[in-house]
Amino acid sequence: MITIENTLFSIDQICESGQCFRLRPLENGRYCLTALGRYLEIEQIDDAVTFFCSQEEFEEIWKNYFDLDTDYQSYLSFASAGGPYLCEAAAFGKGIRILRQDLWEMTISFIISQQNNIKRIRKCIHTLCERYGEKKSSPNGTAYYDFPTAAALAAASEEDLRACNLGYRSRYIRDTAHLVQNREIPWDSLHGMHYPEAKEALMKLPGVGTKVADCICLFGLHHLEAFPIDTHIRQVLERHYPDGFPYESFPGFAGILQQYIFYYDLKSKDA
Repeated sequence: MITIENTLFSIDQICESGQCFRLRPLENGRYCLTALGRYLEIEQIDDAVTFFCSQEEFEEIWKNYFDLDTDYQSYLSFASAGGPYLCEAAAFGKGIRILRQDLWEMTISFIISQQNNIKRIRKCIHTLCERYGEKKSSPNGTAYYDFPTAAALAAASEEDLRACNLGYRSRYIRDTAHLVQNREIPWDSLHGMHYPEAKEALMKLPGVGTKVADCICLFGLHHLEAFPIDTHIRQVLERHYPDGFPYESFPGFAGILQQYIFYYDLKSKDA
């Protein structure tokens, strides 16, 4: 296991920030994560974060996945440019980091996210992984399911996908899987595209509009300038930024501020 100290890392805030749907709390106070074909358990006490994996796995996979080489204090220092509300939001959610997640998983996850809540999204994705993902076993013997491949979802019927409680999104998922599986879109080139080009390409996928494309760009391609606007964010912008959000004050990283706002709006009322 590997323990690090980081004052700007909160596994609880990351879990509840709406960007990762297969990170969840365990009964013993730990969290577990299934990502990139691996299973990981994490424990945090104050600023000490313990990753239950080998040093090699941490260095090769999880350090990059959790964006641990990035100085988030430099982003937080810009919050004052967004006024008192953004300062409060950034201070409240300062433990959030933008994870470097798998593009395919993020594409399907955020297609599922349409007109959905976080609890239901998690349940749908869990069911999808159990039915179509490869079953694996972690070094400590924990069984888990990898995220389904494009080939696995392309082979499923719309009716089968609807049985995973995906509703109208079933057709979008099936058709997207076919497009990716058959290389009918420039899937392998997306990582090399700039944000506007990648967003435009993603919006050609079935059921992917502006908000979903921005989520995929931010969480699947790490385009930190992407600023997804859902109902929560739109209401905040209307209430606190009636003259427009100062995007120009956050060049290349407005998406990080979006996460602080989203989390603050979602959780501050319960604090």
